[in-house]
Amino acid sequence: MSGTAILTHPMGRRAVLALGGAVLAGLAVREYLLTPEDFAGGDLSVEAAHEQANAGAVLLVDIRRPDEWASTGVGAGAQPLDMRRADFVAALDQLAGGDRARPIALICARGVRSARLANQLAQAGFTSIIDVPEGMLGSRAGPGWLRAGLPVVAHAEAQE
Repeated sequence: MSGTAILTHPMGRRAVLALGGAVLAGLAVREYLLTPEDFAGGDLSVEAAHEQANAGAVLLVDIRRPDEWASTGVGAGAQPLDMRRADFVAALDQLAGGDRARPIALICARGVRSARLANQLAQAGFTSIIDVPEGMLGSRAGPGWLRAGLPVVAHAEAQE
């Protein structure tokens, strides 16, 4: 048998284009979900957040879900407060002693939720919100709390 074999694909051209479009749309949504919003406030590295929380200079709040706290622990010096709580702003206000000017640093898994929530809290009247963009697991901003080797406590030991 000589000559060139022609391979054909069972999918039509339109189906291939539709599949390619769906893949690109999925990647765009993923990128959006993993890219934090621009935040005009300050930010801290995980090391600085840990140091300042232990010194009492900032209130460090871990805004992740309870299952995430159970999986990795909570950064030592951080207060766990699930951002999905209906009374989140009131609970944060209470943690801050009613002082909306108190420096509050937010940490999540990879810095996406903390940046978005920081913007919302600034709009709600908190004047000194700080983002920890590395998060617990690392991001483009750095290796994150766990890879930096910073101490964690079990969720049961952290105050909520």
